[in-house]
Amino acid sequence: MNNILKLPSLLGIFFSVILTVFTTNLKAQTVQVEDPMNLRTIMEKLGHDMETVTRAISTEDWLLISKLAPEIAHHAEPPMSEKVQILTWLGTDAGEFRSFDMQVQEAATEMGEAAKQADGQRVIGAFAKTQQSCLACHQSFRQPFIKRFYGER
Repeated sequence: MNNILKLPSLLGIFFSVILTVFTTNLKAQTVQVEDPMNLRTIMEKLGHDMETVTRAISTEDWLLISKLAPEIAHHAEPPMSEKVQILTWLGTDAGEFRSFDMQVQEAATEMGEAAKQADGQRVIGAFAKTQQSCLACHQSFRQPFIKRFYGER
């Protein structure tokens, strides 16, 4: 009779432990999705700035482009702890990643200089180089980065 009375207590403890483990794992997964890396926020701002430049080119708003270009060229960087994570993950590909960033910096700087001179053809050429560098980096690193830091999607 004693063992029968203990069974519901043991089952209750067992299910409590299972529920706790499940809830903890679910919370850990939720934190990962809700707390993206700073790099994501930086990339979102760059995307917004590039979209704004596209509209500014179509309206020949050289002043706006001359203000946005340096922000694109010298965009924010993730905090050091995140940089270390990313560089560790990149390993020997870190140089290629940095090269794409330098190409963006150079092209965006050129775009800003051209905008200051209201040279639409040069602005468009430099904008294209900026976009090409962004695309090359994304094609090389975006999917593996997402898989590594955000899991399968």
